[in-house]
Amino acid sequence: MTSAPSAQDPRTAIVLFSGGQDSTACLAWALERYARVETVGFDYGQRHRIELKCRTRVRAEMAASFPHWAERLGDDHLLNMALLGQISDTALTDQRAIELQADGLPNTFVPGRNLLFLTFAAALAYRRGGSVLVGGMCETDYSGYPDCRDNTMKATQVALSLGLATPMTIETPLMWLDKARTWALTEALGGAALTEIVIAHTHTCYLGVRGQRHDWGHGCGTCPACRLRADGYTAWRRELGG
Repeated sequence: MTSAPSAQDPRTAIVLFSGGQDSTACLAWALERYARVETVGFDYGQRHRIELKCRTRVRAEMAASFPHWAERLGDDHLLNMALLGQISDTALTDQRAIELQADGLPNTFVPGRNLLFLTFAAALAYRRGGSVLVGGMCETDYSGYPDCRDNTMKATQVALSLGLATPMTIETPLMWLDKARTWALTEALGGAALTEIVIAHTHTCYLGVRGQRHDWGHGCGTCPACRLRADGYTAWRRELGG
């Protein structure tokens, strides 16, 4: 377990927090750096809406296990984004098989999702006195989603800062990490205690299955999100010699 950093950034950060592995790593990352951290989640009619229940448990477990983080952890916000689900036609918002589309993207891609999430998070940050948005977007282990790419994040940061007439920083600590490195980052930030929280309480499975507990956590074990998480865990443990 790491101790609180000596040089603390005085800004308030808003973490886009789904209750999954990546956003939990990002929350821990932010809590190590910023004086105050709030979280925001989005209910958009997602097929795996079980993640919305996991969010609360993960926050509670992190606060109980890490008192110095609890002092910095502020309010949680859950925004109703049902309209996004209504205009989407994807395997994340409908009961359908996960497959590749003609454009080469998987049908789990929800068009505009991250762009809308960041816009609403920025509006929330503006009202709450925050100026940093932290998200788990990643260009290394991802499905080719264009709204996860680094250039998209840079362009969005500029647009939000101009549109709000105030500096708005977008931080993506996982952008260049594969899933094995994400497991390693989690361990570095919070040791075995944080790794156990990720395994026991976060949710990543696209199908919304909790089911049995695997070495890497709960899930169906076969959807792209589960396979990515499991493969990353195996690679990380192999590097540790375990």
